Amino acid sequence: MLDIKTLLILIPALPLVAAVLTAALGAPILRTRSHLPVVAAIALSSVASLLLLARMQEQAGQGRGGQETVSLWRWADVAGDGQNAARQEALSPGHSLSRDFRVDVALEADSLTAAMLAIVTCISTLVAIYSIGYMRGDLGYWRFFSYIGLFVFSMTMLVSATNLVLLYVFWEAVGLCSYLLIGFWYERPAAADAGKKAFLVNRIGDVGLALGIFLIWTTYGTVDFREVFAAAGNSAGDWRTTVICLLLLAGACGKSAQVPLHVWLPDAMEGPTPVSALIHAATMVTAGVYLIARCMPLFATSVTAQCAVATVGGVTALLGGIIAVTQTDLKRILAYSTISHLGYMFLALGTGTLLGVTAGMFHLLTHAFFKALLFLAAGSVMHAMGGVIDIRRLGGLRRRMPVTHWTFLVGCLAIAGVWPLSGFWSKDAIVLAVQQRYGSGAASTLFEALFVTATFGVLLIDFYMFRPYFLVFWGKERIPAVAGGHAQESPRVMTAPLIALALGAAGVGAYFAWTGSFARFLAGSPSLAGLGPAMGELPRSGHESIALLSTAITLVGIVLAAFIYLGGPQRAARLARAMNVIGLYSLSYGKFFFDPLYHALVVWPLLGAARLAAWFDRRVIDGLVDLFGWLPALVGAALRPVQGGLVQFYALAMMLGLLAMLGLLLM
Repeated sequence: MLDIKTLLILIPALPLVAAVLTAALGAPILRTRSHLPVVAAIALSSVASLLLLARMQEQAGQGRGGQETVSLWRWADVAGDGQNAARQEALSPGHSLSRDFRVDVALEADSLTAAMLAIVTCISTLVAIYSIGYMRGDLGYWRFFSYIGLFVFSMTMLVSATNLVLLYVFWEAVGLCSYLLIGFWYERPAAADAGKKAFLVNRIGDVGLALGIFLIWTTYGTVDFREVFAAAGNSAGDWRTTVICLLLLAGACGKSAQVPLHVWLPDAMEGPTPVSALIHAATMVTAGVYLIARCMPLFATSVTAQCAVATVGGVTALLGGIIAVTQTDLKRILAYSTISHLGYMFLALGTGTLLGVTAGMFHLLTHAFFKALLFLAAGSVMHAMGGVIDIRRLGGLRRRMPVTHWTFLVGCLAIAGVWPLSGFWSKDAIVLAVQQRYGSGAASTLFEALFVTATFGVLLIDFYMFRPYFLVFWGKERIPAVAGGHAQESPRVMTAPLIALALGAAGVGAYFAWTGSFARFLAGSPSLAGLGPAMGELPRSGHESIALLSTAITLVGIVLAAFIYLGGPQRAARLARAMNVIGLYSLSYGKFFFDPLYHALVVWPLLGAARLAAWFDRRVIDGLVDLFGWLPALVGAALRPVQGGLVQFYALAMMLGLLAMLGLLLM
């Protein structure tokens, strides 16, 4: 029997070993079988994650504590000078905080970590299997799977880290893997540019995270999660804690594509579709959600930080939904849907209650299933249509691609929140958490406005998801010429993961909601201790009213989408004209012009400054350097005529010099 500590080591170690083997042996030896080490390793890692989850549940049920730690080695050990001892003691009386800078490479398992590890590895396994068929024949086949293995290793290390420095290292490693996978087809300029954009935009948020870690160290004298959270309980109301939370929020906004750092995610769709499903739907983009949930003891001490998280989430949820309504690229619709749903998760976390945090993490779980399903189904359509993904050029595919059609429909119903599928339970839990938050506590007016925003967002979700469903799978059959005039279902290696994800999207949410096991298990995390009642203890009356309201809005959204997009292009054109009366269609289709604004306010000024600096360097700095180089030559040229080789000239010069000296003496 493998114990918890062994499982903690195996979960990241297996994908790392597979990635190294594939990178070393893929091109010369494995070739078309390059997927074998990585798929096998991630599958074993998922089994280990599920075993870890079961062991943690068993341990929690026996009352033996909710944390297990395994230390591998000490990375840094720098003695301190003790200057901050008094301040540390004032912030945390009775706690022995280290004044030395120590960083251990150590892994920790609690309920939050175990849940994240299970989500990451299980979804990664299905995506890796799907990639066997999708990436078959690609020249970089071995390279793709080595990147996937490296990504899973980095993500599992990120969620297992015991301290902020180790978390930051793998936060950056995940960003690097994202850059490599988005720009996988680097010979295409759009893909290369998308990879660079994702990398640079994420660096903005990462600077905030790094500054937050620095401030945590100077404030609490440690970067270990347990010690920081112990000290945070005595620093409520301290302005430094609020600043720390806002800096951590900046890092989370970059990784989880929240406004205003969301612009990289839609362009990331230039990568292979399995990358979109894995990194930009179920795993990497949830790192920001995980960071805030993990650091909830800090956010719990600052109402200002909670309001900031909730506001960012509410604005992002609304903005992503509005933009998704008018997009025509199926993968970009799903990208903006991801942005919107991540906003819902932030909104739930911003309530600062255990109900909100467990609801946000529950939505992370259900979203991982149905969004990965939708992306992979979109990839199946793209695979059959010769790469075409424009929903205006597709139609009537339900008969030719029945598995893709039915699984895509399950994903749409789940994300729309139709009872009893997964999205119904998690989405309603978020709305209920926001409603209860404005019913009591500080900033009630703000959360009341966010409740209205969240409710309206439900209508947008239903509309923008069934719009592509009706256009792609219903109506007149439209198959692009590039597909050869015919279409057929994707191979079984691609459809099997679709069916598995569809089953998860349909049943996982209902199971955990009815049993309440996910909420009770998650509430056992030390990071969430003391926040209030868990989601498993929801008042039934409040939940029923929210469920009825949400269901009514869902039906309206689906019926509206069917009426407009099954009734011919004239109705859609009339809707577009009606939206454009107030300029809303142009704003939505233009993505609220964030990219042009960033180009005008950031890119072009910096580019102009760079060009001015280049001109100054070339003309002025280089000119001065060249002048100093030319000066000896000019002096030499001036003196050269004196050395003509004529004796008479030298004698004349000597006489003139002598007369000059006599003149000076006489004067």
